[in-house]
Amino acid sequence: MVIHNGLDSCCFRAPLVKPYLYDNVKPFFKLYEAADELAWGENLDPGTHNYQLENRERAYRFFSTHFKLPVLDGEIFSDGEIRTPQDLAIGVPADNLTFVTLARKLAQQIQREPIPKGNAADQAWAKVQREKLESIVRYMPVSLVRSLPLDNGNNFDFRTLSYRFDFSNELSANGVLFRESAAPENAPATIVLNDKGYKAAGDVVAQHIDRGERVLALDLFFNDDQFPNRVSWELLADSSGARPLGLEAAQLAAVADWLRISTGHPVQVETDGIRSQVIALTAAAIAPEDFSAVVSRNALKSLAYLIDKPVPFRSAPELFCLDLYRYFDIDTLEALAAPGKISTVNTLR
Repeated sequence: MVIHNGLDSCCFRAPLVKPYLYDNVKPFFKLYEAADELAWGENLDPGTHNYQLENRERAYRFFSTHFKLPVLDGEIFSDGEIRTPQDLAIGVPADNLTFVTLARKLAQQIQREPIPKGNAADQAWAKVQREKLESIVRYMPVSLVRSLPLDNGNNFDFRTLSYRFDFSNELSANGVLFRESAAPENAPATIVLNDKGYKAAGDVVAQHIDRGERVLALDLFFNDDQFPNRVSWELLADSSGARPLGLEAAQLAAVADWLRISTGHPVQVETDGIRSQVIALTAAAIAPEDFSAVVSRNALKSLAYLIDKPVPFRSAPELFCLDLYRYFDIDTLEALAAPGKISTVNTLR
């Protein structure tokens, strides 16, 4: 029994889906002499997203027929069985923990290995920590299959070149490369990431152009305009066993490597927002050879901010990466990014 609403306010309106979910499927039932086993129902009262009386009665008749029961022409009156909110209320202790307070309690019990001092200790510690970080964020290195130029332009004294970056895992990212007209091809390069998308990074881009740098305003896979429902895509990635943070860090490292090779200089990254900050630090912690510096604006001092604030999951889903805060914090990621220079312009409180 396939029931859809004629004027559904959510999705899958009946006239649009009937050809695909019913008309095209019915012939297969006929092949097995079971045409009556597939039925269609379109709700017009009220026709919006619902499972109200008309939808229910249609289902009752279908069940009655196929389970060989007496046909039900109407619904049994049951208003008297509906319980009030007071009847359904369950006593909860006043000090009962919420998800947030439970997270804060568990966070207080975290004890991480101290960041060592000294070059020899740093190298051994960093190797172990990088392997652990790669495992937690499910980091899989990707290569840049193609940097596809899409558009170019000349604006006053600088040039632009828009790219789509295609990676070996069949995902992609978009960016715009800016360069002052008089700047050399091998000028130092900066990648700019902004939680609101590269279109919000105009002021920072202009500053780097004025300094004679090449600057790439980059939108990674989950920060692209083509994904208005970004959180759903990130949840889908999580359900596949991947981690959005690892996917984006791998993309950033691949683009940084491409820029490093083309300019002959390690790349600086400048971020604005907590998501971009942690993505950049994760990439720099795993592949420090590609990055000369990470500059973070409106940044976290600690991942504890996520539960102290608290931050809604939907506003920063990458950062709610299982076990990340258990083993790492901002200072750990910064230490792993050495010898790159790490600086913060503004820290959130």
